[in-house]
Amino acid sequence: MSEKRRDNRNRILHNGESQRQDGRYAYKYKDLNGETKFVYSWRLDKNDRTPAGKAREPSLREKERQIQQDLFNQIIPNGGNLTVLELVQKYLSLKINVRHNTRANYNFVVNIIKKEPFGNIRIDKVRQSDAKAWLIKLQKDGRGYSTIHSVRGVVRPAFEMALQDGLINRNPFSFELATVVVNDSVTREAITRAQERAFLKFIQEDKCYCKYYDGIFILFKTGLRVSEFCGLTIADIDFKKNRIRVDHQLQRSGNMEYIIEKPKTESGERFIPMSNEVAACFRRIIQNRPKPRKEPMIDGYTGFLFLDKNGMPMVALHWEHYFKHIRNKYNSIYKIQLPKITPHVCRHTFCSNMAKSGMNPKTLQYIMGHSDISVTLNTYTHVQFEDAKTEFDRVMEA
Repeated sequence: MSEKRRDNRNRILHNGESQRQDGRYAYKYKDLNGETKFVYSWRLDKNDRTPAGKAREPSLREKERQIQQDLFNQIIPNGGNLTVLELVQKYLSLKINVRHNTRANYNFVVNIIKKEPFGNIRIDKVRQSDAKAWLIKLQKDGRGYSTIHSVRGVVRPAFEMALQDGLINRNPFSFELATVVVNDSVTREAITRAQERAFLKFIQEDKCYCKYYDGIFILFKTGLRVSEFCGLTIADIDFKKNRIRVDHQLQRSGNMEYIIEKPKTESGERFIPMSNEVAACFRRIIQNRPKPRKEPMIDGYTGFLFLDKNGMPMVALHWEHYFKHIRNKYNSIYKIQLPKITPHVCRHTFCSNMAKSGMNPKTLQYIMGHSDISVTLNTYTHVQFEDAKTEFDRVMEA
């Protein structure tokens, strides 16, 4: 019978284990591809001391157990040699038929990862502490919470794909983001009715910006998303039934390409009721609409209500600039300053006003085009103490 192999401390070595002349331990095994591989450690067992001057690392038998577990679970060694960047690119290459804005967001995330040393790390080397440290670094480098949220929103499912493919044995991004980085994003609040009236009155009476009054009034009184608003055509306005048809939105890419897409959610296709005031605004817009030399057509849609100086449809960026300039001018004149007002703040304000007026939540959800009523109830309805007291008094008097 052959004598069992032992180390220099007279401990029996298992199959595949050996000890080199310098005292370092080695383990020999075959990977899933049948290739011979070696792992090394200065310690055989986890209770062994690390020799002086040597970096501490898992013991040989700890590494063996991980290897056997990976082989059992058919984990591909070395993470398939994919880096974080390569994994993300592979994950995104499988995303087809995504919206223009979504694709632009994916490219934004990839460009961030390309600039980060973290993107060059092999995926099987990434530990949860590494993932957390990287997100913290992004925030220290000045990245906002919403940006970091977007990055993690891509990286986390990419690592989940790697887990399902057997490239890694755990997802290092499986933690709550709020427990790692500070949520410093600014909540977009609705403005008060008084602020809305002051803003609209200023626009109506201003010689320069009065031409935008009808459009901005519509945004405040319909809850339209600005991309839906920009996509409206003459055919979408039904004066007989006093309603607005919403079945598409207009976007413009960074290379100035105009794109027609379906509304943001499946519930986005809807008809929005028009008040008499909103209908009057649309009539004036159609009546005063300039006649372009050539009517623009985008993906079969024509007759856009709002055209720029080049005769092309206005997009969200136009209106965002108008809002910014109008607010700046207002605040330069009056002591009581207006908060930031954007087309999306108009949407928040409309929803909040309708909720405070007692509109049925399901009706409001339909008008807003929300797929989930929790968005209607929790995100857009900004209730303050005065609102609560008014409602409390109303109920108590009933």
